[in-house]
Amino acid sequence: MLSDPIDISNRIRSGETLLLAAQEEVLRSLPAGNWIGGTIPYFMADSGGTVSREMVFATPAPAECTSLEIRTYTTDRIHRICQDAPDNGLTFLILPSASRIHMEFAQKAPDYEGMYLKPLVGWISGVHLDDLGRRPPKVVDGRNLTVHADAGAALHCGLPPNLVARLGIVNLFAPGDGAVITFPEGGFQVGRCLVDGVERVFADYLLERKVDTRLPLVADYSGAMVNVSFKDVDFPNGIVKLYAPVFPGVDYRLARPVGDYMEEFRRKLPTDVRAAFSCNCILNFLYSGLEGKVTESMTGPVTFGEIACQLLNQTLVYASIESITAG
Repeated sequence: MLSDPIDISNRIRSGETLLLAAQEEVLRSLPAGNWIGGTIPYFMADSGGTVSREMVFATPAPAECTSLEIRTYTTDRIHRICQDAPDNGLTFLILPSASRIHMEFAQKAPDYEGMYLKPLVGWISGVHLDDLGRRPPKVVDGRNLTVHADAGAALHCGLPPNLVARLGIVNLFAPGDGAVITFPEGGFQVGRCLVDGVERVFADYLLERKVDTRLPLVADYSGAMVNVSFKDVDFPNGIVKLYAPVFPGVDYRLARPVGDYMEEFRRKLPTDVRAAFSCNCILNFLYSGLEGKVTESMTGPVTFGEIACQLLNQTLVYASIESITAG
């Protein structure tokens, strides 16, 4: 829920455990308590997409939780995120964009012990687009009001044996019918690639094909469509910068164009899920024109990346708490 900082302060003082998203100055003004937060001034509120430097979006810890533990993670400990999680529960994680820990998690999370066995959901904090390059995104451990530019904050939530956490992804994109693109080296920045087995400079290929870089690369990860979004293309130097890493040995295709973004969102949003948490990508907010648009019950921060076990781009991610017999 999007709220006034005074209301959030009262909730913190009452002992409520919260996930918070707001401008850095707003987060710094809040009292110490049981909360973690990340910087961002973009939100999907009940009234629709909103930009605010004054308000706070608060997601309460699920009422069903039997245990709650906040931890801060540095680059040398982030690999333990799932090992530290309860055997049955849900972990929320916030990482600051473009930090070393963001890069570490993005490139190595699929190999962390326990990953995909314990539900992990969260988001990458950011800044107002006018502030890009001028101020770094931050994460806050509300217990002691410690602000981090290169560490993550997590909330581990235990659940009773009759309940289970489930993660969901709303992805508007599917692989197109074009060439298979692979990369000899992974990372957030690429030069050369193989297009249907033929070596090319990736930037040259995008220019030659007049590719709309608002559409991501898409790979099929065992039936789940995972996007890699374009950040910038340096044509003179033949460098393509990405919002998520590509991995060697994975087949990517350019995404199929989407007609009406909002219609696609409405069509794909689940109607039978009560989300305990959700977040939506800043690229969806921009390219789909989500400011003022309503995404039904899927409200939350608009992010510089989404986490559903691994780093995702241009998706809406959500978590729900369900009966163990459901589904």
